[in-house]
Amino acid sequence: MPKPVYALVGGESFLQLEALQRIIGQFPADVQRVDFDGERAELDQVLDELRSFAMFASAKVVVVRDADAFVTRFRESLEKYLAQGDGAGTLVLRMSSLPKNQRIYKSIAKAGQIEPCDAPKPAELPGWIINRAKTAHQATIAPDAARLLAELIGGEMGRLDSEIAKLAVMSDNAKIDAKQVKQGVAFQREQEIWDMTNELAAGRIDQALRRWRQLVQMDSSAEFRAVTWLGIWLEKVTQAIDMLDQGISNFDIARALKIWPSQMQEPFIKTAKKLGMAGVERAVDMLVEVDFQSKTGVGEAATNVERFLLAVGNMVA
Repeated sequence: MPKPVYALVGGESFLQLEALQRIIGQFPADVQRVDFDGERAELDQVLDELRSFAMFASAKVVVVRDADAFVTRFRESLEKYLAQGDGAGTLVLRMSSLPKNQRIYKSIAKAGQIEPCDAPKPAELPGWIINRAKTAHQATIAPDAARLLAELIGGEMGRLDSEIAKLAVMSDNAKIDAKQVKQGVAFQREQEIWDMTNELAAGRIDQALRRWRQLVQMDSSAEFRAVTWLGIWLEKVTQAIDMLDQGISNFDIARALKIWPSQMQEPFIKTAKKLGMAGVERAVDMLVEVDFQSKTGVGEAATNVERFLLAVGNMVA
């Protein structure tokens, strides 16, 4: 049975919206929903809606977005309202934070329910992905695939859910492995990184660095996932070298590895030939060092990646 008040607390809007859908799902289909902006809403407006019955619906849900300021302005009056319990509707407060040591927290918890809506910590993301795939998309994702997906997407819950949904549809028997993640996610989101490595492959180090700096500006989390992206690129280079050793044509290699645009196929093959397996192994070692330094606070992650780009650029120049 629905409670008279809910607080959806946390910075992840995707989780807040999911929680809101669950709450509304407890009501009949004709439930009336009334929304307020917490920064502008007045207390009497919200309470009037809560205390009045819906005219053409069997129930009413009153949602206050960005409710932190609203709760701060009207804390005592809200505590009094919750204690009286005279509302006809259900109040949903969407908040970024709600300290447990405040009386309003205890009032909401006593009268209703508080739903945590913070994104999982990085170490918890793979577990969330595995559970989400199972419960929301009826799919099974391998632990290594879940870890890779977490590295590629980061803690953007909406994007993670979208990628899981697409992978579940594309997979055989609803089972998702790391290879499918690389094919279905990595190269989809890799456009900017791919452009950067294209410049690197063509020996245009200045352009590679420019693209890298642009990418970091557009997506601040890129510097923490660059090792994964560059590792995937080096894996492609390794595959190209193996195929060259087998006598496979440049055209077939480029097609098999999905090297695009077409004008970058020749520079990519040229880079693979210049690096050779010895060069790839050296590059992998450098990338491992970049990862170690970034995770242990030795230098800035973005700068560490730049040094890697310069080193590889010198190897293929």
